[in-house]
Amino acid sequence: MPFYHRLGEFPQKRHTQFRKPDGGLYREEVMGLEGFSGIQSILYHHFLPPRVLKTEYLGPAKPEYADFGAIRHRAFRSADLPAGGDPVSARRTLMGNNDVTLGLSRPTQSMDYYYRNAQAYECWFVHEGEGILHSQFGRLPFRPGDYIVIPYGTTWQMELTTKEGRFFVVETPGEIEPPRRYRNEFGQLLEHAPYCERDIRLPENLEVHTQRGEFETRVKVRDGISRHILDHHPFDVVGWDGYLYPWIFSIHDFEPITGRIHQPPPVHQTFAGRNFVLCSFVPRLFDYHPEGIPAPYNHSNVNSDEVIYYAEGDFMSRRGIDRCDLTLHPYGLPHGPQPGATEASIGKVETKELAVMVDTFYPLHLTTDSLEFEKEEYQASWLDGNGE
Repeated sequence: MPFYHRLGEFPQKRHTQFRKPDGGLYREEVMGLEGFSGIQSILYHHFLPPRVLKTEYLGPAKPEYADFGAIRHRAFRSADLPAGGDPVSARRTLMGNNDVTLGLSRPTQSMDYYYRNAQAYECWFVHEGEGILHSQFGRLPFRPGDYIVIPYGTTWQMELTTKEGRFFVVETPGEIEPPRRYRNEFGQLLEHAPYCERDIRLPENLEVHTQRGEFETRVKVRDGISRHILDHHPFDVVGWDGYLYPWIFSIHDFEPITGRIHQPPPVHQTFAGRNFVLCSFVPRLFDYHPEGIPAPYNHSNVNSDEVIYYAEGDFMSRRGIDRCDLTLHPYGLPHGPQPGATEASIGKVETKELAVMVDTFYPLHLTTDSLEFEKEEYQASWLDGNGE
């Protein structure tokens, strides 16, 4: 969320001397996007940022995609996703393309190393569990319903304060930001936006470490993972300011946009990415036209694949879909409510559903991991009834 923030100590003027109590210099680092044309922050370190004691290549990190087969609607069961490991090592990518990958993580322990994605933004939707995201920018406590947005280049470590967690994870080589139509020319969120700057939680309580020793940081870049052993703690920043940092927005703070008749999916849009959008379905009142039909109309995904992660509640247009399920409706055929769902929605006043949707503008591929979770009967769920 690009607005100015600052923590800790730093000099009045950038690129000037900033000295430690013993007279030595703090080391300035400019961390920015798009060369020097995008948003950036300036950080001040105890130690030289390029210092690396040892490096080791751990292997490739590019998803392995399977043959999609005939175009059809697909659903995946993830409630029984195996639990174990830390948030990063537990992550399993289920689908993706050149613009975005979508995956799940069900960790049971905190990270004992540090991690930096140097090729992509990450957005971790917290379905279950609580904890703290530690980074060189400070602490970010998280809880269920939070979207944790982490810019690339951030060094971080996730601590779980509950027995386990469950996350829906979005990764993209572009930025994740509020849709342009929600912002004015200065970047401020407008009155019609479904959330505002007050809803964004920023890093707090800067953690400054000056320990020496060996500290493992795993770096994802060029579709591979490298292990870097630093001779100092990576969170040695005494102060920073700027527009680039991790932040959190809760799905529970999204204010739904409703109308007399059924509103199209863009009213649920929460973030924009490169060739995809991320939307939030939250508890809301249904349409109030006397002849309104609350269930969505059938629609063809023209140049857009649709993925929904079902978090909580009863998703009124979907039968046979359980908590933690995902659906994939690829473009090339229409989709909509299953038999009986439209009629059953008439007269309903509200919904208590909670779900995250990602629409991509280029086709998604399935990974080999995803196939073990598929609910193969899903496509046939529209064949019940008499076909009307």
